[in-house]
Amino acid sequence: MIAESLLVEQFVNRFQAQPKVFARAPGRVNILGEHVDYNDGVVLPMAIDREIGIVARKIEANEAHLVALDLNEEVVFTYQSLQEKKDKSGRPLPRWALYPAGVAWVFLQKRLAVSGIQAVFSSSIPIGAGLSSSAAFEVAFATLWSALGGWQLEPLTLAQDCQKAENEYVGVACGLLDQFSSVCGVDGHLLFFDTRSLEWKPLRFFEDCVIVIADSKVERSLTSSEYNQRRETCEEAVRYLQRYLPNLKSLRDITPVEYAAYREYLPAEARRRAEHVVKEIARVYSAVNALRNNDRRAFGALMYASHYSLRDDYEVSHPNLDILVEIAKQLPGCYGARLTGAGFGGCTVNMVAKSEVDRFVTELDRLYFERTSLKGAVFAVEASQGANWKLI
Repeated sequence: MIAESLLVEQFVNRFQAQPKVFARAPGRVNILGEHVDYNDGVVLPMAIDREIGIVARKIEANEAHLVALDLNEEVVFTYQSLQEKKDKSGRPLPRWALYPAGVAWVFLQKRLAVSGIQAVFSSSIPIGAGLSSSAAFEVAFATLWSALGGWQLEPLTLAQDCQKAENEYVGVACGLLDQFSSVCGVDGHLLFFDTRSLEWKPLRFFEDCVIVIADSKVERSLTSSEYNQRRETCEEAVRYLQRYLPNLKSLRDITPVEYAAYREYLPAEARRRAEHVVKEIARVYSAVNALRNNDRRAFGALMYASHYSLRDDYEVSHPNLDILVEIAKQLPGCYGARLTGAGFGGCTVNMVAKSEVDRFVTELDRLYFERTSLKGAVFAVEASQGANWKLI
């Protein structure tokens, strides 16, 4: 949780005025269903108790004055110059400022009231670790502007607007998973989300298990060409398969059995990428059954299978992520582990028995340092409520 009182204190010091609204939005961890959200797949994320917190007040000027406490940076941009992606003095916006600027840009396109603001914000979400700090950032500011403007959007609409900001303004071809999770999180629950129909439902997690995040401290950049290449290769696989299955719209539409019959017609790289997507979607459905049957071992086995598929077929792992999974698998109480997020660094997600979680955190941290000389960050998280706001 973000200390609201600290944000208020810093706001008063900087602006000599009291903030009026506190808004927050959580990060997320994806438990299963990796790299399938842009293939119309089903996913199983949860919002986590690491978040972006903002305190703000409305001002008359048609601009945003933002103070990033963690970066010790601030920026002012006017709403009239959003298209140019420059600050008030004409310099290019720093990368972090593109996210709230993008949200304002989308809302103004929709003719929504976007108040001028002074805002101070901070984050407890590790940056670049695959826990959707960028999506939480977008959602927190979207929630803030909604509160100050006195209007409200349906949760999924707000998530889609934030996705549009990241796709079209920031320039990252992300799916809807991250923003959806930050908006719609439910305490104590995973979220089963169908990215095609946009239907979703909360599923209670195992009560005697805890999710543990292990940050490899290998930072990744989502704008790297690797991510977009994976997406393009999946689209290529669909085009090949449509020669034999003309009604196919995405990899979501082919079952593992059908895929096995036609996989030989794909080029080698497209075959590996599609193999992961088709089987990963099936793993999510199997995981839902494991939750309903209270079968921790089956759920954990699906997590390991997902990691090996991401490593070997989708090729988005990293040696340090593989080391974290390998260590976790040997520790008492660990049911499952895998990389989470886009890959190429970032974090692993681990499902651990509550009775073993303290020892697991200590040992994974120690053994990872022994193997890599890197001081990672290993911490337990809880499923959190989605974004909200309140008057101060």
